[in-house]
Amino acid sequence: MTPETTLDSRASWGRLALALLVSLIGNAGMWAIILILPDVQAEFGVGRAEAALPYTLTMVGFAFGNFLIGRAVDRLGLALSLAGSAVLMGAGYGLAMMAPSIWLLSLAQLAIGFGSSASFGPLIADTSQWFLRRRGLAVAIAASGNYLSGAIWPLLLAGTLADDGWRAAYLVLALSCIVAMMPACALLRRKLPPEAMARSDVAAAERAKTTGLSPRALTWLLAVAGIGCCVAMSMPQVHIVAYCVDLGFGPVVGAEMLSLMLLGGVASRLVSGVMADRLGGVMTLLIGSTLQMLALFLYLPTSGLTSLYIVSLVFGLSQGGIVPSYAVIVREYLPAREAGARVGFVIMSTIFGMAIGGWLSGLIYDITGSYQLAFLNGIAFNALNVAIMVYILTRSRPRGRAPVPA
Repeated sequence: MTPETTLDSRASWGRLALALLVSLIGNAGMWAIILILPDVQAEFGVGRAEAALPYTLTMVGFAFGNFLIGRAVDRLGLALSLAGSAVLMGAGYGLAMMAPSIWLLSLAQLAIGFGSSASFGPLIADTSQWFLRRRGLAVAIAASGNYLSGAIWPLLLAGTLADDGWRAAYLVLALSCIVAMMPACALLRRKLPPEAMARSDVAAAERAKTTGLSPRALTWLLAVAGIGCCVAMSMPQVHIVAYCVDLGFGPVVGAEMLSLMLLGGVASRLVSGVMADRLGGVMTLLIGSTLQMLALFLYLPTSGLTSLYIVSLVFGLSQGGIVPSYAVIVREYLPAREAGARVGFVIMSTIFGMAIGGWLSGLIYDITGSYQLAFLNGIAFNALNVAIMVYILTRSRPRGRAPVPA
């Protein structure tokens, strides 16, 4: 089979459909702990901060898993790495179901978060290798599974949570990992032919020469940019519910605004994917990051209910395509054989940016009694991201997409 019939082929799109299915199931681990947090707090009789510990360890596992499982994908292939992650998640859910304390539940969530990461960065990296002309759109679709998972699983588990409790809901998730993910993993065993990977690498090498940056330097530059954009992104995403409570609107309104952000994020990811195919990953990320910064400015004078809904939607439509654009940039500039590790490393940095930003915004609020300086802090970190993207863009010649080799 020739590279032309492999990249962007019917087989590529079929593989993408399977990847989206795996993403919908695998990313549930990231959102499940949020759903059960009130029940966990009530059952174990702990405070809100202690009840949030399982979520914190979930994100720690998710961050490191993106990098480490990404490296495993480069060496062992996607199917085996995903199958191991599915088993780990199933075991994690099982351990969580039997957890007699918040501490054992937190350790179980660490394993769940680590396993869930295979369905994000490593899956996106693999998807990027099977496309060249439509790589941006394909990556955006694969990345949308994360947000869609957060929107779908609360609806699917609502009845189980209400009737049988959170432990029964975790049993459903454990069975989903084994019954649904494992067969899908087996269908993803096929590897990209070497000649197709070489064709993709030629395009990346041509573009990389224009920057004058080594692969290591470019990777670290993208990692710093990832921290900058996600410290900014975390301010509304992590604190919008608390912000609405402070304004007197209540937590339900805050939750609705968060859902609106996620839905806007899905639309943003798809549109950004089309843009990346036309403008390149760097320009697409620069546009998204600039719009995100403008949306953060809009939060500063906004305190009315209707206006907050509008600004939250604008924020979601601005930021959704930012993180997937990093995967596109890595594949545009760096070798395919290193895609899993490098995409995983950059995605890991974005997750740490979310964690740092969420904590830092809370600290600023505790010190000042207001979120105004927290929004300004996010804008400052966002400006760092914009500056790095401008730097990479101005060093890249020619602008736009790299030439596609015959």
